[in-house]
Amino acid sequence: MTSIFQTAMGPGFHRLHPALRRRFSVGLASGEACTGRGVMDRIWHGPAFVKPFLALGATRNILVPRAGRDIPFVIENVPYADTFGRETVSFVRTFDLPGRVRRFDAQMVLGPRGDRILDYLGTHQHLATDLHFHAEPDGSLLIRSGTHRFREGPVDVRVPDLIGATAEVRESYDEKTGRFRIRVRVVNRYVGPLFGYEGSFTVSYADVRARGVRPGLRPVREEARA
Repeated sequence: MTSIFQTAMGPGFHRLHPALRRRFSVGLASGEACTGRGVMDRIWHGPAFVKPFLALGATRNILVPRAGRDIPFVIENVPYADTFGRETVSFVRTFDLPGRVRRFDAQMVLGPRGDRILDYLGTHQHLATDLHFHAEPDGSLLIRSGTHRFREGPVDVRVPDLIGATAEVRESYDEKTGRFRIRVRVVNRYVGPLFGYEGSFTVSYADVRARGVRPGLRPVREEARA
């Protein structure tokens, strides 16, 4: 049995650096959870008009409404079976910003065709997008988002390009420092860069079967629609 990430990437998974292969092997089959702790060198925002949208998203733990430098953070990747029986891996990021801790929540499941990851965002999974994972020639990982969809009750609509955005995540492992490095950019087709962060972290692994899923890590509401 393999992780959802190895399944989605296919043979490309084996081109990742060994440290990245271990990190993205977390799942119900391995029984491991991964916790990363480090520092975001920089959290940045685009034009001023973006800030109200970031603040609105922050009410559901989507994106981060404040910029800053040298921000301590934790990322929790914990596998579990969701309400609908799907293997899920949490990507819950907690940023220790001055004055208030902020979270950016995502829960990932294997897409219905098995060739991509479906990423549900926020405490109520109102937003969902396909993620495409690629191994780069240097062994790093590149993740690009696809179309976003908004779901609430009977509503299921594609987010228009005018107000939507695409995300690009690059994660690598620095053998000299023994740290993972991450860089995230969220860009709108028409107005350019909106939000992003970059930093580094170390990881530890734990037996999720013994530790379980801590309270508050899972979303308030889970979405069945892929």
